[in-house]
Amino acid sequence: MTVPLAAVVLCAGKGTRMKSEKAKVLHPILGKPICAYPLMRALELGASPVVPVVGHQADEVERSIRAHFPTAPLRFALQKEQRGTADAVRSAESALKDFNGRVLILSGDVPLVRRETLEALSAAHEKSGGVLSLVSMSPADPTGYGRVIREMGNVVRIVEHKDATPEQRQVRECNAGIYLVESSFLWKALANIRSANAQGEFYLTDLVEMAAAQGPVGSIEAEFGEAAGVNDRVELVARAKELQARINTWHMRNGVTLTDPATTYIEEGVAIGSDTELAPMVTLSGATVVGRNVTIGQGSVLHASSVADGTTIKPYTVLEEARVGERCILGPFARLRPGTDLAEEVHLGNFVETKKARLGRGSKANHLAYLGDAKIGAKVNVGAGTITCNYDGVNKHVTELGDGVFIGSDSQLVAPVKVGDGAYVGAGTTVTKDVPPGSLAVSRTPQLNMEGWVERKKARMAKSAEAGPSKPDKASAG
Repeated sequence: MTVPLAAVVLCAGKGTRMKSEKAKVLHPILGKPICAYPLMRALELGASPVVPVVGHQADEVERSIRAHFPTAPLRFALQKEQRGTADAVRSAESALKDFNGRVLILSGDVPLVRRETLEALSAAHEKSGGVLSLVSMSPADPTGYGRVIREMGNVVRIVEHKDATPEQRQVRECNAGIYLVESSFLWKALANIRSANAQGEFYLTDLVEMAAAQGPVGSIEAEFGEAAGVNDRVELVARAKELQARINTWHMRNGVTLTDPATTYIEEGVAIGSDTELAPMVTLSGATVVGRNVTIGQGSVLHASSVADGTTIKPYTVLEEARVGERCILGPFARLRPGTDLAEEVHLGNFVETKKARLGRGSKANHLAYLGDAKIGAKVNVGAGTITCNYDGVNKHVTELGDGVFIGSDSQLVAPVKVGDGAYVGAGTTVTKDVPPGSLAVSRTPQLNMEGWVERKKARMAKSAEAGPSKPDKASAG
């Protein structure tokens, strides 16, 4: 029988060392606030409910968490005063008053904890049969961390660094601040914790000694990098780099080529198919999905977009909330804005911009075009300098191009307008009314050649130069 699991994630701290007006847990790492990562791990483990304990900038923190987890089983708790970690967990008691099972306790500023570690903690807890289990770590410099004190190999207590004796400070094993606790023990024990320590705070670590008095304390050890928190902006960048390296390594081991992993930015949750190649300085963020055998050129940025198999994205192309079909060719320097939907084998070349544009199979706009609010059929050719004039100052209007349409260079399509199947629009045309299928639309003034005009102009200029500068009239001389 599976024991019910809840989670408490401590997100109440101010984070004064960040030197920021923003709450520490809201500072971003790879596109998500710090606190989103331990929350994700708890949810992946099946915790329900999950209780973020908020305090400093409580409303802002709650709004951010709800925005990132709109359907998650969240119950928020408020720590009104910053009186220590035990007090923070105690603030969650009312949110879990109807819960009976195990409570996972995580810190909101520890973004690198792995699901596998939490699963190992759960297994150790099950094996120990005790009321509390914890994660420890062994940093190269343990200064500032609580020490895990053992007797006969068994965990008996945790002593905070400021309260530790010189002998205890020699201990290398440190507390990672991650616990799994039986709810039947947790709330009663928290009520008995006192603040008789160097900080004058209610330490959550005091639970360990209370638990050891009732039976064995389970433990596992994690790598320091996984359990390390964020206290300032230097550590924020360090954690981000570690997470970036972890994500990039995972993708490479699953068949993706990263030419320069150190400069490749991939957010957690991005999916990439095998045999896809990413050049240096590529950014993939949001709910982006990239298929197999895709090539993404240097400096390209993809956000919340999907790219199907076999597509080539040339350098410095930007996609935002766009959908790209198979075997397309994009860029360099193309921009696909929200609502762009490309069928197979579409070509969008350098300095082409699209927005709410749907292009059919095999259509092309290879140079310097803007296609907004457009429905474009298959095998359409859009010439250089073409724009859809979709905005009249108040409303947006749609341009429709049928299959096989040819649009000459430097044309303006003034929406709402339709160009029928197989029609041609001559270069330099301003289209203001519908073009029937198979027609040619041209709007140009007749060309006039004035022979000898250049020589006459040169003669006038020479005569003017010989006459010297004209004298200013009285009015202009002031």
